[in-house]
Amino acid sequence: MSDAPNSIVVERLVGRLQSEGEKTVAFFRNLTPEQWQQIIYEAGSTWTIDQILAHFVSTEQAFADLITNILEGGPGASENFDIDTYNERHVVLLKGISRGELLEQYRDARDDNIRRVQSMSPQDLARQGRHPFLGIVPLEEIVKLLYRHNQIHLRDARRALTLATG
Repeated sequence: MSDAPNSIVVERLVGRLQSEGEKTVAFFRNLTPEQWQQIIYEAGSTWTIDQILAHFVSTEQAFADLITNILEGGPGASENFDIDTYNERHVVLLKGISRGELLEQYRDARDDNIRRVQSMSPQDLARQGRHPFLGIVPLEEIVKLLYRHNQIHLRDARRALTLATG
């Protein structure tokens, strides 16, 4: 965990979750109808920006479950958790939901995660748990990944949109 006092660490995490969440919503709201179909990833299944939004919704919800598990003394993700299989399955499950509803679900889930982080103590942030990508790390690092994850995918989406327009 960081050396900064807890209130500063929590404020910083909450601030980043809020600002990155707002940037995420703004990104999706500013897309043209054609841009929603832009292919972002082609390895494995093909994901368009539509699927990226569905992925963000399922990820916010999964992080909530993971953080709650660790806060309650659990180990976090199981050792045999397959993140790729999880992501593929959950994006497909959200396929029939409108973009507007997905954006609302994303905002609600992000707000829930912000409230969860606001209630954390220094001991909570220091708790160790397993994240399927990071391994066993302090909860503070898992919370940071919650907003960094979106930054990575949005960077990839912006790059694909730029390449598509020449």
